Amino acid sequence: MFDSNSFQRFGDKQNSAFFEEYVTRVLAERDRSGLTEMIGGIEALVIAVEPGKSLEYISELALMTPYHYLVTLDSTKHMTHILRIDMNSPDILLREIKDPDYSDLFRSLNDQYPVGARRPHSRYLGEILRVTNRYDVVAMQQEREFRFLTMGQLAELDLPLNMSISKPSPYTHNVVGYMERSPEGLRVYQHGFSLIMPEAQAAYERGKAMQEYIGIKDMILPIDHLATRVYSQNREAALLEYLALSSYYYWGSYDIKDQNSSTNVTKNVRGAPESSSPAKVFTANNTPYCVNHLDKLPSPTENFVRNYGPRLHHMALTVADGQTNGMENIDFAVGAISSQGKRFLLDTVGSREEGLKQIFSSASEYSSLIIEYVQRFGSFQGFFARDNVAQLTFAAGTDEGVQAGNL
Repeated sequence: MFDSNSFQRFGDKQNSAFFEEYVTRVLAERDRSGLTEMIGGIEALVIAVEPGKSLEYISELALMTPYHYLVTLDSTKHMTHILRIDMNSPDILLREIKDPDYSDLFRSLNDQYPVGARRPHSRYLGEILRVTNRYDVVAMQQEREFRFLTMGQLAELDLPLNMSISKPSPYTHNVVGYMERSPEGLRVYQHGFSLIMPEAQAAYERGKAMQEYIGIKDMILPIDHLATRVYSQNREAALLEYLALSSYYYWGSYDIKDQNSSTNVTKNVRGAPESSSPAKVFTANNTPYCVNHLDKLPSPTENFVRNYGPRLHHMALTVADGQTNGMENIDFAVGAISSQGKRFLLDTVGSREEGLKQIFSSASEYSSLIIEYVQRFGSFQGFFARDNVAQLTFAAGTDEGVQAGNL
């Protein structure tokens, strides 16, 4: 049996007594109930883009990530493009709505926020987790008062029917889905009509040809972590909710005082590499915006949430350790990608002495997601250096999309 409370704790963030009590209880009860054993890692990430934008995003992802176009599922309301690295890493389910005037539950989450509403269909929906028995897992979670979309709601939202999907979280606005699959089985999505779409294949091939031409084909590795931003008052609840719904454990939290925020990390209890099941990171302000007129502290995280809504902020991908043409691989890759017109919010931060280097891209005009690149040196196991994350958070806070929401 798993012991999800046995892992070493990292970080210096002071949690509340409430959190410290309940994180232990939630993980212990999850282990005892058998849910930890029944719930595996992340099978797929679900991302939605604006009508007519999925092909450009496929090309962008083909250039900037190791993902490959696999197939398109043509259903009533969406084209869903399946992107895959291999069966050891999560898929991306890239959804494009056919009718730009269509409104549903997910669009309503964007419409509440000034910047989010500008791309009403573009958002990260959430993760699909592998389970051994979907119906038993859902029944147990419903006993714990978690709510799931009905079959009718799945059909109305035009989502695969071989999944069970939670209602959007009040804390993160993301969903968590469950899909049954044996470790040896293929991922199959029961959704629409399957076809190889020539336009999608061509967009993918353009991106991959450019990736090879600029010399980064084998340099960009799978997703390392997924970072969600939430309101300050929801930090602890968001962590507890995700731990209850997944088989992750609480790795720890760091206080980034320079940016009035904290970075909070959860990881897969099975010890699988992040390339197989990415870490889940939650970032929140230390203080809510409503008191900031008193202290006038930096507030990049809260500004993002107020303008975009609680949501995924970035996907971080690992860059292979090593050097190319006398440069660290991350610097070579960023320079090569920049030569193709892709922008970054700052120069790479960190060093070999600190254990890693990192950088944020500008937010994609197709999905609103930022891509982070991380190169770790030697045996460094962490997710950031303190100075790095302060600079990254500051850079993301000066992004014009965040500031524009204050209009």
